[in-house]
Amino acid sequence: MEVILEVTLELVKAIAATTLLLLLGDFFSTFFYHVPEHVFGKFHSIVHHGKNRSFLHYAVLTRNPLVLLDGILGAVPYFIFTPWLWQLSAVGTVIGLLIGEFHVVWRHVSILEWKTPEPIKSICEWFYITTPERHWLHHQNAFAAYGDIFAFYDSPAQKWLTFLRFVRRKFKQLNQTNIAIQ
Repeated sequence: MEVILEVTLELVKAIAATTLLLLLGDFFSTFFYHVPEHVFGKFHSIVHHGKNRSFLHYAVLTRNPLVLLDGILGAVPYFIFTPWLWQLSAVGTVIGLLIGEFHVVWRHVSILEWKTPEPIKSICEWFYITTPERHWLHHQNAFAAYGDIFAFYDSPAQKWLTFLRFVRRKFKQLNQTNIAIQ
């Protein structure tokens, strides 16, 4: 009985570590890298949202180091939580990192005219998991369909995007005013 309880506890810890890693990583990646990069940077947009650009084409086929750097910057938030979640469950942390990496590749197969099978699509919709088709909407319109892994981050990310664009406009106006005064 004691062994069953230990195994159950380890399983619960692994599931918790996996879930926390994916939720926290996607949250911080979306709100502290991805959305701000769309507003203040050009790096992500040039590499990831230009015409006919895709993860598979740029990262895999051309081995473009900029795409790999963009991917690393987007993945940093996942690794930030790794030391703490590792203490909860090393197995769960590794599984979370593997699922996260699998999802990066999977959500970018849309360029290959991928169609998610209906049962998988239904499960993804139930858990608000971004499918390749949904992620492709983001590639087509950089101001829509945020949340790399979890689609429920889209609405708050859009509000964050609007706010950051407002901040950028005000900063530009302030900067232009200061230049005119000088």
